[in-house]
Amino acid sequence: MDDKNMSIVEHLAELRKVLIISIIAIITGGIICFFVWGDLLFDIVTDPLAEFDVSLVYISMTEAFITKIKISLVAGTVLVSPIVFWQIWSYIVPALHQNEKKIVLTLLPVSIVLFISGILFAYFTVFRFAAGFLLLVAGEGLEAMISVSRYVSFLLGFLLPFGIIFQMPLVILFLTRIGVVTSAKLNSYRKYVVFLSFVVGAVLTPTPDVVSQLFMAGSLIILYEASVLVSKLVKPKVVDYEDDLVKSPDSE
Repeated sequence: MDDKNMSIVEHLAELRKVLIISIIAIITGGIICFFVWGDLLFDIVTDPLAEFDVSLVYISMTEAFITKIKISLVAGTVLVSPIVFWQIWSYIVPALHQNEKKIVLTLLPVSIVLFISGILFAYFTVFRFAAGFLLLVAGEGLEAMISVSRYVSFLLGFLLPFGIIFQMPLVILFLTRIGVVTSAKLNSYRKYVVFLSFVVGAVLTPTPDVVSQLFMAGSLIILYEASVLVSKLVKPKVVDYEDDLVKSPDSE
């Protein structure tokens, strides 16, 4: 059925179908990850604390179990992401013009790679440094008793913002491509971006230490400079939708 001829009820029915299939896929992926790679995933998540000889604790009977389920669901979402993306794509594709389809198909894989790169960068560098710093400043007279659920929530809250900010070059590329920004404009905004980078670093970093905030702010500034370079290499393109439009009887 043509998407333009579908009623609101039919659109909602299609959206419900997409959500149901996506949720079932994520739950299935989570179950697979829990039973097949559950221990391995838990070791990967807790590895940054291993070098500091810190053991996690749980303070309720269900805390450790629920935390492992949370880790498995996150991993399961990554595992079945092709299914989820396909469902989303099948829902939005009828409403897109041909040029828009090409843009989405080109940018989506790059966006995924950048998101994963941001998370891996934070996991192997910034988070380990931040964890070591926070444990160090706690003092020698104190023993760390970190709840496993709070640690996992803290870790996810730390990694996800880096995955998001690594999308900046892609966003700038897209805006440059459609003619919204230019490299000259980006250069003129540099001093404001530097200031906002420190503000964003202070807001998004879930740690109060200045060092971790500087890492995020520095990453934002470097990504912005990379975005300026990308903008210089990309030429604006005027999107022509004439081939996608259907002439109405009145225009003939």
